Amino acid sequence: MLTRRAVLAAALTVLAAAGCAGSGSGDKQADQDTIVVSTFPFGVKEFEQAVVAPFTKQTGIKVELDTGSNADRLSKLKLAKGEPEADVVLISDYFAALGQKDGLFQKVDVPTIKELAPFATEGAYDGPAYTHQLNGIIYNTDKLSQKQAADWELFASAAHKGKVALPDISVTAGQLVISGVGESYGKGPYDIDTSLKTLAGWAPNVLQFYNSSTEVTNLLTQGEIVAADALSGFATKLVTSGEPIAWTAPAKGRYMATNRAMIPKGARNQQGAAKFIDYMLSVEAQSAMAKAAGDLPTNPKAEIPADIAKVTGEAAKDPVAAGFKTLDPAQLVDTRTTWVDRFTREVAGK
Repeated sequence: MLTRRAVLAAALTVLAAAGCAGSGSGDKQADQDTIVVSTFPFGVKEFEQAVVAPFTKQTGIKVELDTGSNADRLSKLKLAKGEPEADVVLISDYFAALGQKDGLFQKVDVPTIKELAPFATEGAYDGPAYTHQLNGIIYNTDKLSQKQAADWELFASAAHKGKVALPDISVTAGQLVISGVGESYGKGPYDIDTSLKTLAGWAPNVLQFYNSSTEVTNLLTQGEIVAADALSGFATKLVTSGEPIAWTAPAKGRYMATNRAMIPKGARNQQGAAKFIDYMLSVEAQSAMAKAAGDLPTNPKAEIPADIAKVTGEAAKDPVAAGFKTLDPAQLVDTRTTWVDRFTREVAGK
C-alpha cells in the first residue's frame, strides 16, 4: 500500500502535468483519506486488529502507523517545526508534557472524552489518556508472600540481596518508583532528596536497574531474582502462563502512568485525527485494546478481560478507588534533567 507521502507526491505530479498544480485539490483529498498515527513500537499487530482495522471499516479513513520510542518520536515532532507528518501522537504522559512545554500540541476535544474516568481528562494535558498502567511489584510466589512483596522494605532486606531488580529512571516505572518511595519515606512524591537517599541505600541489594520489560521477564523466569518493581502490563502474560509469578500494588506510594492521545499543531488531517481519537476512546475500542494488547482502559464502561482482572483486581476498573494517583507534570518537566543526573550518580552508580 502506498504511503500518504507517496500519494501526495503522485497527486502533485499529476496536477503539475495538467497545468493545475496550484489548485491543491489533490493534496486535500489525500489528506482527508488518510491519517498518520505515531505510536509505540510494541503491540503494533494487536493495535491494528483492535483499533485500526475497525476504524477504517467504519470511517473509510486509512491509517498509517509511524512507530518509535517516546523520545525519538518527540524529537521528530520538534524537527518538523509545525509541519508534522503525524496527525495523531500516542505517547506517555511525561513526554506529552514535554511536548506541551514546547508548544507542539493542540487541545483535543471529542465527544467520547465525556465518558472517561476523571483521571484521564485532568487539565494538565492537552489530550486525554487512552490507557493507563499501574506501578507495583512482580514477584515469585514460591519465594515471597503477597504481604512481603507489597512492602518497599523488600528492597532493603539483606535476605534478598542480589535477588531484586528496580527500573532505571529512564523508563516509565522509574519515575513512579521515585515518587512512591518519596511518599512512603519522605514528604511526598516529589521529595527527591529522601527518595534518592533511600534508593541509594538499597542499591547494593539490587541485581540490576533494568531498561526494558524483557530484562525483567528473563530475570524472573530464569530464577535470578525473586521480585522487581514493574508496571502491571508486564505481568499479565507471565501470571496467566502458569509461572509461579504474581503482581501486587505496593502497600504505600501507589502511582500510575497514562498514555495520552495528542494532536500536533499543524496536523494535516485534524478532522480525521479527531475521529480516530474519538473512536479509540469508545467502549468498543477500549474493550478490544484490553483484550488484544492487555491495555488498561480509561473508559469505565469497557470490559476488563479475565487475565487482567486476575493480575490487578478491582484496580483495573477504578485505580483511583484502589489508591493509585497520577503525577503532576508541572512538578517533573523542569526538574527531569537534574533528577536523571542525580539518579545516575547517587543510585545506579553505587
